[in-house]
Amino acid sequence: MSKKNKDALVVGLALFAMFFGAGNLIFPPELGMQSGSKWILSAIGFFLTGIGMPLLGIMAVSRAGGSIDKLCSKVSPTFSKILGTIIVLCIGPFLAIPRTGATTFEMGIKPIFSGVNSIIFSIIYFSVTLFFVIKPSQIVDKIGKILTPALLAVLAIIIFKGVTSPMAVPGTPVLKNAFSSGFVGGYQTMDAMGSILMASIVLKSLIDKGYKEQKVQMKLAFRASLIAAVGLAFVYGGLLYLGATGNTVFPQDITKTQLVMNIAERTLGGFGSIALAICVTLACLTTSIGLTATTGNYFNELTKGKVSYEKIVIITTVISAVLANVGVEKIVRLSMPVLVAVYPITIVLIIMNMFDNLIHNKGAYIGAVYGALFVSLFDAMSALGFNTSFIGRFMNIIPLSNQGFAWIVPSIIGGVLFSLIKKKEEGLVEE
Repeated sequence: MSKKNKDALVVGLALFAMFFGAGNLIFPPELGMQSGSKWILSAIGFFLTGIGMPLLGIMAVSRAGGSIDKLCSKVSPTFSKILGTIIVLCIGPFLAIPRTGATTFEMGIKPIFSGVNSIIFSIIYFSVTLFFVIKPSQIVDKIGKILTPALLAVLAIIIFKGVTSPMAVPGTPVLKNAFSSGFVGGYQTMDAMGSILMASIVLKSLIDKGYKEQKVQMKLAFRASLIAAVGLAFVYGGLLYLGATGNTVFPQDITKTQLVMNIAERTLGGFGSIALAICVTLACLTTSIGLTATTGNYFNELTKGKVSYEKIVIITTVISAVLANVGVEKIVRLSMPVLVAVYPITIVLIIMNMFDNLIHNKGAYIGAVYGALFVSLFDAMSALGFNTSFIGRFMNIIPLSNQGFAWIVPSIIGGVLFSLIKKKEEGLVEE
């Protein structure tokens, strides 16, 4: 194997580990169960936002210059800071980090130690997180390198057994539109948002390996992305199918974590659920540590050192410990309004940066983002329960709105209009 292929393989496996958070296990099975016989359509939609967009995010940031600031600065420097802050808060103390604690409690602790109090557990869990974040140690890296293969091995066995000896035949779907439900369901992984922050880590790794030219970096990043995509597709696809086979086996109101545990127990017995619980517990802890450190570094740099890294990670763990007690289901419901508001903007920025050489007028970025934002804010308000019927009638006539993609056309129109306005302004200045 050549050095380039070997390095691409190493980076690809690292990318897989970064995106493959233990918390992501809870979404595909439920989506599959709700999709039933149409699980393949849901899988395609989920793959686009849960796998495709994160990997395109890595490529887009690489093409833009290696950081989230450069990806978003075509809109404005202020916008870049605002979006970066929202993304870090989402993958940090308000959504993703508390979710690791809640998932650990529901999947790893509760099934084995049913009498443990969730508040006491949260204090212990996030105290351990804080200890490792404030005092970085190679122990965490070593645990992570062992746990990711271990978790993947357990899942591979469960998926293989579930595919060769399915629980039942996928039944009637309960979703109206399997594809769009899968597409929006992929938002919950938060990986597309995380990718534009993780990209700098991937690029730094390639630079450290001696690849200085941007073209070479992009080529290797693409190879690495394909490797990560194959791994993610195997896990997500397998879990979606297992969920689909449980469509007539489990009640539709079963919680996400309980569904995964029940699937593991059905396929491998008590050993399967215990092995999965242990792997998920430790994998969630390493994810929590990594995300907390990322949050601390980001806001320390954003404030130019005015707020210390230590203070930020302490605040992050305290907020996360409180929110973790809300429970996985409520955290997921709370996250949806934010995700439907931010994800379309993230997708627009990723796609436009991928085709930046074809966009000669940068006003298109501003218009496209504002166009997507107009619709995504309306969707967020609807998700929050606000009465939006006064706008809803207008939204229903927008093409693709019934499929859940009402933001696409306004984004395109906004991009074209702002591009023309910017071009006209530039023409007046020249005159």
